[in-house]
Amino acid sequence: MLEGLEQYAREFGVELSPAQGAALRAYWRMVLETNRHTNLTRITEDRDATLKHFVDSLTVLKTGVFERGARVVDVGSGAGFPGVPLKIARPDLSMVLLDATLKRVRFLQAVIERLGLEGMEAVHGRAEELGRRPGWAGSFDVAVARAVARLDVLVRWCMPLVKPNGCLLAMKGPDVEEELAAAERALRAARARVVRVERLALPKGAGQRNIVVVEKSAAAG
Repeated sequence: MLEGLEQYAREFGVELSPAQGAALRAYWRMVLETNRHTNLTRITEDRDATLKHFVDSLTVLKTGVFERGARVVDVGSGAGFPGVPLKIARPDLSMVLLDATLKRVRFLQAVIERLGLEGMEAVHGRAEELGRRPGWAGSFDVAVARAVARLDVLVRWCMPLVKPNGCLLAMKGPDVEEELAAAERALRAARARVVRVERLALPKGAGQRNIVVVEKSAAAG
């Protein structure tokens, strides 16, 4: 199960211990089991799951934005990608998995409990609403979003959750230029800017990826 995961992760600078590899495989077994009756993912073949779910999730660590103990929110977490693999690879992170579908949140809560993932919680809600609430607004160092919405929408949803000088990591496919141009107005309104785009290729020709790094101004409220 998840054959070659440790090797592929190492290619992106992520060293997984035997215990971390075992935890990732236990998590994937839970995904497959639950996917029989609850729609979590269309990717179930082992090689595709290894590369397009797990390795893809871990690529955000290449950005270098995750300081030790950082508070992170995975917006639209779904089955838990990238949040669960990130937490397993970096246990020091404080992680919130946020999703608007209650069945998925209950699944994520079961994962957290079964794997004993301390400093992690799954929350039922919408980023665009929680970003206006005390205790949530401006409380995260990093927001990550994978296959959730266009960049301009993500900026509107996620930047209110992020602290000044914090950032959004928008995980995108190969075509991102149009989204970058269309997001200019939303970026200005959020007092944020795109600081760089990490362009990378998944192993074995599994696809091109772009990670858009959006930073919130230090002066932003």
